[in-house]
Amino acid sequence: MTKATNAAPDQSVTPFLEVMPLGGMGEIGKNITAYRYGDEIMVVDGGLAFPDSYQVGIDLIIPRIDYLQQHAGLIKGWILTHGHEDHIGGLPYILPRLPRVPVYGAPLTLGLVREKLSEFGLKDGDIDLREAEVNDKVQIGTHFHVEFIRMTHSIPDNAGYILTTPVGQILHTGDFKLDEEPSDGKLSDLARIEQAGREGVLLLISDSTNAERPGRTVSEAEVARNLEDLIASCKGRVFMTTFASNVHRIQNVINIAHRQSRRVVMEGRSMLKYAQVAQSLGYMELPEPFLTNDEVGTLQDQQVLYVCTGSQGQPMSVLSRLAFGNHAKIALRRGDSVILSSNPIPGNEEAVNLVINRLYELGVDVYYPPAYRVHASGHGSQEELATVLNLARPKFFLPWHGEPRHQINHAKLAQTLPRPPKRTLIARNGDVVRLGPDEFKVTGTVPAGAVYVDGLGVGDVSDDVLLDRVNMSQEGLIIMTAVLHPTPHVEIVSRGFVRANRELDGQIRKVALEAVETGMREKKRLEDVRDDMYGAVRRFVRKVTGRNPVLIPMIVD
Repeated sequence: MTKATNAAPDQSVTPFLEVMPLGGMGEIGKNITAYRYGDEIMVVDGGLAFPDSYQVGIDLIIPRIDYLQQHAGLIKGWILTHGHEDHIGGLPYILPRLPRVPVYGAPLTLGLVREKLSEFGLKDGDIDLREAEVNDKVQIGTHFHVEFIRMTHSIPDNAGYILTTPVGQILHTGDFKLDEEPSDGKLSDLARIEQAGREGVLLLISDSTNAERPGRTVSEAEVARNLEDLIASCKGRVFMTTFASNVHRIQNVINIAHRQSRRVVMEGRSMLKYAQVAQSLGYMELPEPFLTNDEVGTLQDQQVLYVCTGSQGQPMSVLSRLAFGNHAKIALRRGDSVILSSNPIPGNEEAVNLVINRLYELGVDVYYPPAYRVHASGHGSQEELATVLNLARPKFFLPWHGEPRHQINHAKLAQTLPRPPKRTLIARNGDVVRLGPDEFKVTGTVPAGAVYVDGLGVGDVSDDVLLDRVNMSQEGLIIMTAVLHPTPHVEIVSRGFVRANRELDGQIRKVALEAVETGMREKKRLEDVRDDMYGAVRRFVRKVTGRNPVLIPMIVD
């Protein structure tokens, strides 16, 4: 991504609104959506995604913002729905590359954003963060009027919004489930959704994550009851992991530990960070202060409960280091219990299963879903999705926040209801969805996709580089160096190809040297000699071994 330049405003105003998902549509993660009416743009969220197993070496994935950079001068404001990584994690990479505009979000959401920005050396004054509570109304530019509405999720201060525009009213649920027993007692504002439905919802954009699941999503209160029963039955130390952002779950576990006469030790950088922000803003209360691991020495095993990172099997997380015996201060032993109060994010299943198997090998007791109901999704299932559709009664429907199978099943669900939407679109990232009082269609595309973050590099790793990494991991690497003077000869270095094999190395060296000598006799350009050496060795290795290692040919004149 490059530094933004202000684009000349387009003064023409059309009777249509453009809805442009730049991330989070047809996928789970890196959510960001732009709305454009005439010469004004409003943006929603700015998340990240985590790499799949084939994206070797990648740390994070953020959305492409080429369109926003090309039209930077039109951006009038930004709103944030909640504080999960897939909605705010990309902001430290995105916001510095765009003009300074108001960014509205709830107190906890902005608290977490500030924490992230500070890690990148960004100060409060660098970004214009403005608090907006649930039910607050904000004006962005002249065309966008936003009303935040409460929707329950797995993090406090979660919000959907009603967006009033010149073409009509849009209801965006944000991430949600209709939890009837939320931990903080704050229910989703279904009355406001119903009111919007009576007023007229032109477009509903709704969470599709659990559109394949019948019934309702389990309440957080039921998870808390199950966790308490389980923790009460544990005789030794308890180690529990969940998403660090699941403040409600962690608060419930803190309360359970207090009732069970256990002291809580918080382990892991992100866990501590979220807890500190939540405490400072009044979203987390401690009956007793957290202990450090050094302070538990005098306590018996049944008096200790660790809350730690590692719900997704991250290699450097606390739980992974415990499972593989790499933690500097803590070692698991028989009699300990480990509770994974989470489900793997798609793509992390292998890593989580590896950790679970290691825990079993250590002889500890391991509890995880679905065998134990110690986790509940933060997203509504079919009955909850149908409730929102029935209350909103939208003219048009855009299933969002899900892979294509989730979007399509959500669309099918909508058609089974007494009053289905007039039209439903299954959109993809980069689609330009044109919306008017009687129009709802895709009219074009804008740049969208993934930007890879690898170490300190942002965007300097492409899909071609990832393909090379995968090929090297699967087939190995051969480096061929041809030295032309005084006498031509070739050196071979291989890694991950085959174990030391002098005969095969000699044959490869011979094939490469023959190609070089032929090229020199024919007085070819050095680039052509290099290519000839590459092609000859590629054909030979494939014929002899059936493999396709990554080949790196070099000519030294």
